[in-house]
Amino acid sequence: MCAKCIEEFQVYQKALRAADEISAILKRPCFQRDLRLRDQLGSSSDAVPALMSDGFGQSTDRFFAQFPSRSRGESKETRTHLTVSKGRDYVSFEEWTKLCDDYNEIEMMLTGLIRHLQRDDRRQRG
Repeated sequence: MCAKCIEEFQVYQKALRAADEISAILKRPCFQRDLRLRDQLGSSSDAVPALMSDGFGQSTDRFFAQFPSRSRGESKETRTHLTVSKGRDYVSFEEWTKLCDDYNEIEMMLTGLIRHLQRDDRRQRG
């Protein structure tokens, strides 16, 4: 069975939830003063589900697979920005641990999706 929309992917749903959690954190006053970190963290966390959605519209699985690969890179970037945020005491150790664990799981799920797409490589997706 083939997915008919990106919302059917668990990794996409998890990435959206994680981006929402980051968005809530970014409303804190400390992030309002650190605009560069706020923008970088917000941008990278938003890019994880956005790139998956963009890729879902591609014509073949191999083209689609390039986008989850980029999403995985954005996830790793998000974890780095979270680590910087923890170092500046903008997020607690518990928040950092939970979010980094979430993004680590997202990366593993994306790796599985990439492998599946490269293996199947359906030529006509729509």
